[in-house]
Amino acid sequence: MVDDPPPRRLVTIDDRELAMRCAHGRVVLIDDDDEIRHAYATLIELEGYACEPYASARVFLAALCENRPRFPGPCCVLSDVSMPEMDGLELQRQLARYRDAPLILISGSSGAAEAATGFRAGALDFLIKPVDADTLLATVARALALSTDRRQARERQTDLAVRIATLTEREREVARWVADGWTNRQIGEALGIVERTVKLHRQHAMEKLGAATLADLVRLVDAAGCYSLRT
Repeated sequence: MVDDPPPRRLVTIDDRELAMRCAHGRVVLIDDDDEIRHAYATLIELEGYACEPYASARVFLAALCENRPRFPGPCCVLSDVSMPEMDGLELQRQLARYRDAPLILISGSSGAAEAATGFRAGALDFLIKPVDADTLLATVARALALSTDRRQARERQTDLAVRIATLTEREREVARWVADGWTNRQIGEALGIVERTVKLHRQHAMEKLGAATLADLVRLVDAAGCYSLRT
């Protein structure tokens, strides 16, 4: 007996609007002050972004651990620094694994020491309340653009890793040595193979990696350094 498929969830007009907003950018907003949180959320949504407000860092981290499905798009985190239970700097330490979402810290009472700590840990910006609306929105736009860049870079690295996995051991060797500046003759002598065979391995490696020129091959091999093309 075949089990019945799970019921399909209807896509509503609200879903479509949220998807469009998320594609433009999703801003996670964390502030324990209800009035400030509402004001910022209104401003962010009027700009066409999706806003995900939280009253505390702990509530946000709990929601993050649930791995709830979300519409795709760039994301950033806008968090107050001075909050009970967990402040913005501790949140920053907890968010180390949330690398695609730049963090903007905001505070009305923190000083230079807190700002320096935030910047050293990788915060994109540290805003001081009261924040001008144009300044806030410009910083959010910059953070979302950086989020897009980070996601695209990660996708490129993943794609490159997949292509590298298709190389044979000999193709990996030849590609690495070509990138290091070795000539076909030198590689052939080192490997004990004829120069024509070296050229064939190089051609196959370039085809699999999508390198149209020797310069492309060098760039791709260098970009794949973390995947250890060396054998």
